[in-house]
Amino acid sequence: MIVTFNDYSAEARSTEFFPKDLSIAYLVIGLSGETGELCNKYKKVLRDEGGELSERTLMEMRKEVGDALWYLDRLAEALGSSLGAEAIANIKKLKDRHARGVVSGSGDNR
Repeated sequence: MIVTFNDYSAEARSTEFFPKDLSIAYLVIGLSGETGELCNKYKKVLRDEGGELSERTLMEMRKEVGDALWYLDRLAEALGSSLGAEAIANIKKLKDRHARGVVSGSGDNR
C-alpha cells in the first residue's frame, strides 16, 4: 500500500523502462507529453463543453495527472532528489514568499 512519497517512488521505480543513459531527456519529454495531454483534454472541455467538466473527463484528467506524477517522481530521482524532498522544499519556499508578501510577484527567486 502506498502511504508516502517514498512508497510511491519505490513502486514507480519498479515500473521503469527507458534508456538510462538518456533518463533526464526521456523523463523531461515524457512529463511534457503527459501535461500536454492534460491540457489538451481541458482545451476540448472549453471548446466543446462550455467549460463544464463531466465525470468521464474528470476521470480522464486524473489519469493524466497520475501519469505526470510518475514522470515527475522519476525525474526528481534522476536529478538526485526525491518527490518528498522537493515537496518539502517547495512548501518551504512558498511559505517564505507568503510571509514576505511576494507570492503574487514574478521571477524564480523572489
